Amino acid sequence: MVSLKNITVTKSVYMKIVLPIISNDSYLKPFEPFIKNIINYCDSLIKSQTGASNNLSEAINGYMYYGLHKLSQEWVLREWAPNATEVWLIGDFNQWSKTENYRFSRNNQGDWELKLPIDVLNHKDLYKLIVCWDGGEGERIPAWAFRVVQDSKTLLFSAQVWCPEKQYKFKHTTPPKPAHPLIYEAHVGMSSEEGKVASFNEFRTDVLPKIAKLGYNVIQLMAIQEHPYYGSFGYHVSSFFAASSRFGTPEELKYLIDEAHGLGISVIMDLVHSHAVKNEVEGLGKYDGTDYQFFHDGYRGTHPAWDSRCFDYEKSEVIHFLLSNCKYWLDEYHFDGFRFDGVTSMIYKDHGLSRDFMGYADYYNENLDIYALAYLRAANLLIHQVSPNAITIAEEMSGFPGMASSISYGGLGFDFRLAMGIPDFWIKTIKEVKDENWQVGDLFYRLTDKRADEQVISYVESHDQALVGDQTVIFRLIGAEMYFSMRIDQPNLIVDRGIELHKMIRLITLATSQGGYLNFMGNEFGHPEWIDFPREGNNWSYHYARRQWSLPENPELKFKFLLAFDQAMICGVKNSEIFDFTPTPLVQNNFDQVLVFQRGELLFVFNFNPSKSFENYGIEGLKGSWKIILNTDNSLFGGFNRIDESLEYKVQKIDGLSLLRIYIPARSAFVMKKID
Repeated sequence: MVSLKNITVTKSVYMKIVLPIISNDSYLKPFEPFIKNIINYCDSLIKSQTGASNNLSEAINGYMYYGLHKLSQEWVLREWAPNATEVWLIGDFNQWSKTENYRFSRNNQGDWELKLPIDVLNHKDLYKLIVCWDGGEGERIPAWAFRVVQDSKTLLFSAQVWCPEKQYKFKHTTPPKPAHPLIYEAHVGMSSEEGKVASFNEFRTDVLPKIAKLGYNVIQLMAIQEHPYYGSFGYHVSSFFAASSRFGTPEELKYLIDEAHGLGISVIMDLVHSHAVKNEVEGLGKYDGTDYQFFHDGYRGTHPAWDSRCFDYEKSEVIHFLLSNCKYWLDEYHFDGFRFDGVTSMIYKDHGLSRDFMGYADYYNENLDIYALAYLRAANLLIHQVSPNAITIAEEMSGFPGMASSISYGGLGFDFRLAMGIPDFWIKTIKEVKDENWQVGDLFYRLTDKRADEQVISYVESHDQALVGDQTVIFRLIGAEMYFSMRIDQPNLIVDRGIELHKMIRLITLATSQGGYLNFMGNEFGHPEWIDFPREGNNWSYHYARRQWSLPENPELKFKFLLAFDQAMICGVKNSEIFDFTPTPLVQNNFDQVLVFQRGELLFVFNFNPSKSFENYGIEGLKGSWKIILNTDNSLFGGFNRIDESLEYKVQKIDGLSLLRIYIPARSAFVMKKID
């Protein structure tokens, strides 16, 4: 494979092309060389991986070559370790010691290979490598291991031979790609109400039906790649090709995904290619004795905030490793795409830490890692070649231009960008501004502020906002009253306010989204507690690493109202076409705190005023007749039934104006549909 070093753009065909991303945004013109550099490097990257074919989908097959494979007559195990002087296989089959028959041979590219008779290895055998280098040696789990398990007594990890007699056969076809994902972000391990690590099977039987009933069309699974520390939430990955065994077997994960497909739900994976755990035995740290095999050498090799290792995206072998990882999860497990974690950290040499991005000059400078950007562009090309229905989402907080723009447009090719500023806006608003002072005009602007050439996934809160040390939105609104006043027979003004705003905040965030919507597991019913995984500081308790599904199922508690509203909201939006229309504001009255906007055949009406209701409130710019189809004030959702939902509202001529006149209760919202 060709090195990517010393590539210039002086002869690039792109220098003569006017890219749409630039022609549609004149402020990008001064930074055209940077943008074209990224594209040129990406083309060189593709050439280095594909040779003359230029077809990533055909060329990226590292997982079929590296790792342990059972052939018809023998086993073959291959690993890349260029600095190694010797590599040995140890395991159950040779008493975990170096023996000559288990010694690897090396080729000139730094690849090591071992072939063994077919009867030597058996399903579930444990194994590791001993990698030797000048001046040392160490046990290593193969970088391309497809199955890794942890001993319950010693807590040590080993690779495991995985070749069950019955390979899982998928029964359901992949669902069509949802144009507008309604995403249920979930963590399998903490999905049980019991204080334990839940399994793929338990998630499939117990949680998957709940998600389907709520109406979400995409599940985003966290913590799938193997990680040594459970409390890392899956973000300190050690084995990139191994599904975490703490949740079950590969077949059980495939079964879960297959069942979701049968329900018409796509499943995407939280993919971590932004960094890796520092661990050496069970990770990639000093895999062949060097700091720089997979990662940057020196200060750039360690993430100062995450205490992890940072990939060197300039290395062709590292690119092949990561691209193969993308294709592997699509091919082997039938995942429907990825949410790329930590993209901001990848694309800036300083990881974007403590940096404000106020203008384009803050993006395009020497701090930009063009190699990382080229990798992301190539990854999106590959993913959509392998699976045209795949969904790719960038977790990117700096607002880098073109992140979620198409390849042909001049962007990086992500389908969506997470609107990470929205949860920050809600937290700041709830914490710092009394709701009687909320400015609906500013609120609408903040929720709809995005680049015209990108689609975003809007959300009120994800797992990030639920971690220990932070608070969920419901807890910020209600506080300790959640523990004492959530019974239906306990009137409480604080709880009433919290429940109403919880519904309104979610509805307006979804209703203004220009792409899709995300919710974290349990937040739909106002899960009362933060997330804190077992650790020494909490005496290794699972109390806060679980989901209390019994709360909304208890008819005596108010959690059921929030769950019912979320279901009505998601199902209602999924069956509409609102995302095909831009939100058009009709009323932005900061004094009244009334906001009204239209999307297609739906009208969204919000009154954030905590005490004042409005009779015969006039709305201009509409025609025909309208009917309420969703109302936060409905008693089914914990409201007070202050508005008659059976009425038909007609636009009338009043004093020369065409007005839709409606009653809008205080602190409520409703959705109306045009019926003629």
